[in-house]
Amino acid sequence: MLTHKQLRTRALADPAVKAEFDKLSDEFSLLDEFLKARTSQGLTQAQVAEKIGTTQSAVARMESGSGKHSPSLATLTKYADALGCKLEIRLVRRPRATGNSTSRAKQNTPKPVAA
Repeated sequence: MLTHKQLRTRALADPAVKAEFDKLSDEFSLLDEFLKARTSQGLTQAQVAEKIGTTQSAVARMESGSGKHSPSLATLTKYADALGCKLEIRLVRRPRATGNSTSRAKQNTPKPVAA
């Protein structure tokens, strides 16, 4: 029987699996942050659920990322508050695939707005 690490390594060797996995990397990263924050506070899912006024199963669905519905910003904020954290959401520009540093510099230069 394969360990989780061995199975993951084998699966990610397949380019199609790797491409799909990479598409979800931001979601996995966010879910990992939730779990780290909750465990660092020594809280169970049931305790967090009580603090934010929901059920343990709702917290479990949110942490697993497998639910049919994404949690609202209000729910994510409540979750963060329950853990003594602040929710921050940022837009981060993706690097351009061309590798042309000159065009990237121009792209990040603010353009004046006509009055």
